[in-house]
Amino acid sequence: MRYPLKLKVNGEVYELEVPANWTLLDVIREKCGLTGTKQGCGNGECGACTVLLDEEPVNACLVLALQANGKNVLTVEGLSKDGAIDPIQEAFITHGAIQCGFCTPGMVLSVKALLDRNPKPKELEIREALAGNFCRCTGYQKIVEAVQSLAGK
Repeated sequence: MRYPLKLKVNGEVYELEVPANWTLLDVIREKCGLTGTKQGCGNGECGACTVLLDEEPVNACLVLALQANGKNVLTVEGLSKDGAIDPIQEAFITHGAIQCGFCTPGMVLSVKALLDRNPKPKELEIREALAGNFCRCTGYQKIVEAVQSLAGK
């Protein structure tokens, strides 16, 4: 059985019908065609699937799609404006905070949520905001430095 779902992803309204057991990650990747949001562990441990749901970071693999009904979703693809990358993405590049890149979309969105709440976070606050995102390449220090470069801008 399928159920109606209406949500806004990166500013675009989607009206869909989905099975009750589909996750927000399934909808983003399969129905919206946005593959920047990664399927990592599938159980909320790694943060690769982090998106912003009504401006709050969530693991899209743990949110049932129907729980997002009527809400706004921001994925990494939604950060680009007029073909230009977001300053957070630019800082990650400049500071060498990208290694394999698999964790990067989730990290970037966690950082966006942090900076939207607190534009001048301290190092500990940055590390706490990233605690739900796992980097298998151990690139945490450069990621923290990238975020510190944005603090106050």
